[in-house]
Amino acid sequence: MTEQQKTPNLQINAQYVKDFSFEAPKMPFILSQLTEAPHININIDINASVINKEQNLYAVDLIVKAQAKAKEEIAFICELTYGALATLNLPEEHIKPVLLIEIPHLLFPFVRNLIASTTRESGLPTLSLNPIDFSALYRERLAKEEKEAKKSDKKEEGKN
Repeated sequence: MTEQQKTPNLQINAQYVKDFSFEAPKMPFILSQLTEAPHININIDINASVINKEQNLYAVDLIVKAQAKAKEEIAFICELTYGALATLNLPEEHIKPVLLIEIPHLLFPFVRNLIASTTRESGLPTLSLNPIDFSALYRERLAKEEKEAKKSDKKEEGKN
């Protein structure tokens, strides 16, 4: 067995809360407004960066922003950036998909738990995030990057 085969392809070295904010600006007034389920808007983003290329060390941030409204009043705002430090011993073409699909998939249960616990402890209805299709998010991101690259190429052609 070669050294490459012995080395794990993906190793999560650390997981951490990078930034976490929870606000319920209308408490306790908002409790009287909760006669039905609040309207919840959720945004998900993923950032990945190289920490040390020689050591194959990368950082991934899973960013969740949630805002709940009851009768046009803000019930809560929750923003969480949950990160991981990972070592990837993979072919170059596999690194981006692992950083933007697999690692967020591994982090998601921890993110979901933190948000659910916090909203439950706030006295407001518990926000339990539904599973996320990180593959679909990755495909959307690639399509957007491709579209922006084509736009940029057309602008460059116009200058010549």
